Amino acid sequence: MNRYNVEEFGAMRVVLIVGCLLVVYMLYSLTVSIYDNYQIEQHIAEFESRNEELRKENRKKLEDFQYYTSQEYIEKVAKTNLGLINPGEQVIIIPDEEFIILTEGEDMAKINEQIRNSWSNPKKWWMFFFSYNPFKV
Repeated sequence: MNRYNVEEFGAMRVVLIVGCLLVVYMLYSLTVSIYDNYQIEQHIAEFESRNEELRKENRKKLEDFQYYTSQEYIEKVAKTNLGLINPGEQVIIIPDEEFIILTEGEDMAKINEQIRNSWSNPKKWWMFFFSYNPFKV
């Protein structure tokens, strides 16, 4: 009877070892598949965010295309670059400050103002009290 128990115990040991190995293999496979699913989910999330960026970029490019092909933009370019005008319109040119032509009186007044601005403070007071001063009554 002792021998029967030893053989039974040996067979039971083999079954337990095979069962443990099978459980370890199944846990390993489960872990690998869970990790693979995680990586796939990460790729899907990355692709979805990239798709959203591309959609936004496409919408922006479509809006730009519609703007650049619109009649208003074509008129704007024709007016600014080619100098064209619509019938009945008048062109008003506003010159830069450096190109403004002053009359002789305005020119002299501007030169006098520049000279007065270059004076020191004591000289300004001296001129105020003892020279011609348009503010004296």
